[in-house]
Amino acid sequence: MNTFDKKAHWEKIYSTKALEEFSWYQKTPSSAIRFLAAGGHSKNARILDVGGGDGFFADHLLDQGYTDVSVLDLSSVAISRAQQRHGARASKINWIVSDILAFSSDKVFDFWFDRAVFHFLTTADETKAYVKKAAHLLSPKGEMVLGTFSPNGPKKCSGIPVKQYDEQEIERIFSPYFKVLGSEREIHTTPFHTQQEFLFTRFCLNS
Repeated sequence: MNTFDKKAHWEKIYSTKALEEFSWYQKTPSSAIRFLAAGGHSKNARILDVGGGDGFFADHLLDQGYTDVSVLDLSSVAISRAQQRHGARASKINWIVSDILAFSSDKVFDFWFDRAVFHFLTTADETKAYVKKAAHLLSPKGEMVLGTFSPNGPKKCSGIPVKQYDEQEIERIFSPYFKVLGSEREIHTTPFHTQQEFLFTRFCLNS
């Protein structure tokens, strides 16, 4: 029985494609910016961009004066590409090469942003592990924002099956530890001029 090697897959993807060739490419990370602003987080808020790779959310955060920015990605190639693009500013970011399910940290985060990582977790064991991980690493008054494909979104991404979510299912999965603050659907236009529907959900920890 062959075991799928997620890390090798993503290392190959990031080694063979330019940034603008990824379906999730956003020069301006509008959803991340909007949700961060809506939460009213201070400039020293501890921010974690899950699966941030060489995306542009970290660029925006530094441009806006945020001082505690962490970017996590499974791919070391993605992280290296981002560091090279940032140049001298790369030292202002905490770069983490890790599977989110294996990640551990001594600090908790005030704003957890995940656009298109969670929907790659397709088993119940994986989703339960993610929920517990997020609950452990989110600060008591922190906020988590997840972007997943909606039922109208793709069933695969980068050759890998994903799980689609509606509002009820995502709330059910996170309900043991989290309360939904709001949700909305958003159409993302890819660099190839196709459209993908995302579901974005805002959470806080259960009180």
